[in-house]
Amino acid sequence: MKRRPGISGLQKTAAARDQYKLLGDNVAKIRTDLLKEQLSTFRTQLEDFARKHKNDIKKNPAFRSQFHEMCAKVGVDPLASNKGFWAELLGIGDFYYELGVQIVDICLATRPHNGGLIELQELQALLSKRRRSSREAISEDDCLRAISKLKALGSGFEVFSIGKKKLVRSVPTELNKDHNEIFEMAQVRGYVMVEEVERKLCWSSGRAIDALQTLLKEGLAMIDDGHPDGKRRFWFPCIGSSFSGAADADTISL
Repeated sequence: MKRRPGISGLQKTAAARDQYKLLGDNVAKIRTDLLKEQLSTFRTQLEDFARKHKNDIKKNPAFRSQFHEMCAKVGVDPLASNKGFWAELLGIGDFYYELGVQIVDICLATRPHNGGLIELQELQALLSKRRRSSREAISEDDCLRAISKLKALGSGFEVFSIGKKKLVRSVPTELNKDHNEIFEMAQVRGYVMVEEVERKLCWSSGRAIDALQTLLKEGLAMIDDGHPDGKRRFWFPCIGSSFSGAADADTISL
């Protein structure tokens, strides 16, 4: 018969368990302290790097994007505030604040032509034209960071993908999966027809018409009833054609 451990044995086991726990806590604390020290050292090095390459960060979009990635790895957000070390050193907060204001202006100016949806590349091109007197070039990454800050305004700004394209939405319209599938179809020619939507997506007539009427109501689609075949076409200026085709960017009041 197996002998059960006595009180003394249980006490020794409990004491050993406590010692292992204490040892584990000490090891965890040492590792945590070491990690904090390494992060602190890295932050200091990051600040030194920023001072040394200040001009490159401000003028070179690719370099600026890499700098943001470095910051993210140590939990530093240069865009968190317009005040503080990073804003004073680099003016990054002011840069993205200004960029955000310009994005809002362009989205409002182009809304009559695209219904509040604009391709990210097109938005970047219009920003570059507007900022051509500025020494700081902008990239797609800059646009995305500025737009992410606009979300805090609750004004409906959002970036989403349709196929290989990225679109910027500046109206608080709720777009569902059906709308996105229609957008993806429209990328080929810039328009769709009800019959095509029914056939290619295997939808009922009611589903296709309902989705298209919603997009039409929100100003994201335009009707063309003038084709020789007599079939109605739903055009999507935000997808099928560039803004420059509807109006010259230099003639728009931005």
